[in-house]
Amino acid sequence: MNYHDSRLTALGLLTEVHAGIMARLHPALARARLSEIDFETVIRLARSPEQRLRMSDLAAQTGLSTSGVTRVVDRLEREGLVARQACPSDRRASYAVLTPAGQDRLESVLPEHLQDIDRTFTRLLPDEELETFLASLRKIRDVVRPCATAGADLATDAAGCEATTGSGCDDAAVAAAP
Repeated sequence: MNYHDSRLTALGLLTEVHAGIMARLHPALARARLSEIDFETVIRLARSPEQRLRMSDLAAQTGLSTSGVTRVVDRLEREGLVARQACPSDRRASYAVLTPAGQDRLESVLPEHLQDIDRTFTRLLPDEELETFLASLRKIRDVVRPCATAGADLATDAAGCEATTGSGCDDAAVAAAP
């Protein structure tokens, strides 16, 4: 058995880098009273059309189960950072929506968070190398988490409720992934 296989090295390096970066980012998030999953949830909402996502799309984007995302949204809702919004045309669907308080909390941590990202990651790579690296990460992400962009493209139905289009997040897409 080859314990020095480059595949093991690649995964080991990725794991070490992720753990190291997250350790460096944690203090700023803690000062803003946000866990990693809280931050991931509010930043995904902030970056989504109308700063909202269907709960099922939020679960897909974060990699949480539907019950897991419900617990996170419940906690963020109690803190006033997120609100739930019903879909007027589909009683089964609801949205998680970033509130003004959620936006304020996010904006309070973003400057330091971005500095930490720059210091531990993006500044270390020249622009061209960073773009190549980001393209590589997207290629891998699209295979291992095909639903990571669920809800990013929205279309409005006749009742004014936004429906997901083109998310690529279905059982066939997951099953077809090599």
